[in-house]
Amino acid sequence: MTTTNPFATATSWVEGATGSLYDLDNLPYGIFSDRDTTRKIGVRIGDFVLDVTAAAQATNQPFADVLDSDRLNDFMASGKDVWHQVRTWLTTLLSDESRAAVVVLRPLTDVTLHLPFEVADYVDYYASMDHATNVGKMFRPDGDALMPNWRHLPVGYHGRAGSIVVSGTDIHRPAGQRKAPDQPAPTFGPCQRLDIEAELGFVVGRAVPFGERVGTDEFADTVFGVCGVNDWSARDIQSWEYVPLGPNLAKSFATSISAWITPLDALATAKVPTPEQEPEVVSYLVENPPMGYDIAVEVELNGEVVSQPPYAAMYWSPAQMLAHMTVNGASLRVGDFFASGTISGPEKQQCGSFLELSWGGSEPFTASGQTRTFLEDGDEVVLRYTAPGARRRIALGEVRGKILHTI
Repeated sequence: MTTTNPFATATSWVEGATGSLYDLDNLPYGIFSDRDTTRKIGVRIGDFVLDVTAAAQATNQPFADVLDSDRLNDFMASGKDVWHQVRTWLTTLLSDESRAAVVVLRPLTDVTLHLPFEVADYVDYYASMDHATNVGKMFRPDGDALMPNWRHLPVGYHGRAGSIVVSGTDIHRPAGQRKAPDQPAPTFGPCQRLDIEAELGFVVGRAVPFGERVGTDEFADTVFGVCGVNDWSARDIQSWEYVPLGPNLAKSFATSISAWITPLDALATAKVPTPEQEPEVVSYLVENPPMGYDIAVEVELNGEVVSQPPYAAMYWSPAQMLAHMTVNGASLRVGDFFASGTISGPEKQQCGSFLELSWGGSEPFTASGQTRTFLEDGDEVVLRYTAPGARRRIALGEVRGKILHTI
């Protein structure tokens, strides 16, 4: 079955959709509610939300039951063939005006968007060589920037699924233990070095039993779609707690994701090879060729774009991250989620964290006329993502969050 848009030349009858970032070659899924507060599956077309649940029932679709839900999990669990069937059906509905009578559209401004799926487990990776090198240079100036294992496997940690929140959720400044190098003991208090990490997330739509592996060639059968991620990070808490086991409270207070999940089919024309990997990877990580995505990211602080990280620069591919996650026999559940880690490129203005952009706070940058390093109360961060679509550029859902004072 084809993985590209079967209606590449069709146009949508929905006002303002044709030529927009949310045209027929996009069609991301989400969960919305309107006046009656019932949560339903929707798909974005232009600046409208199509009520997918209502349309499937009105047209007696065979997959109507899996679309009658307040989360995407049942639909994701139905498998790749159904994913393609639903996408083809939606494209037909939105390109054939004679079918408009069965379509319920809601302006985006009239709906509330919710967390699009129930998160099962969450793994966050460290897949950018530029980011890992920058961090290594900052924290190990007299040693190797990359740890010995970094080029051999996708380094990651197991995050907290219950702290994943939808875009638009306000973020309280976390509190925890902090210890400066010149202090004899740690103190407890609000984070003073609150940061962002601009990432890309991947939503698993296939359950795999305990004791089985998922190969790199099974990525498209396993991953349902992609979304934007902001992995908020408390750098001062992290620097004290992470040795020797890695991030905990510095990461678990909140991770924001976009309200829209872009299906892999929409990104078929955005595939690009990853950078050359040296040394040669071990057998289970071999992918021919390793494929990433040409996704451009914008990091906006208080209304000003301060960085533009390129996902195409990522060293480890999504398929390699997935294979590594299961090589030990760990199971997969529908709704499992893994993220790329900070997306950074080789240039200063391509850093996906303020830690890098300000070089650990020693080289402040400017945003909205102010000199900045880390996040202050009242700051709002917006991450935006675009990629080549079947016709023109498409957008992944934005990730927005405002910083509130410590609880």
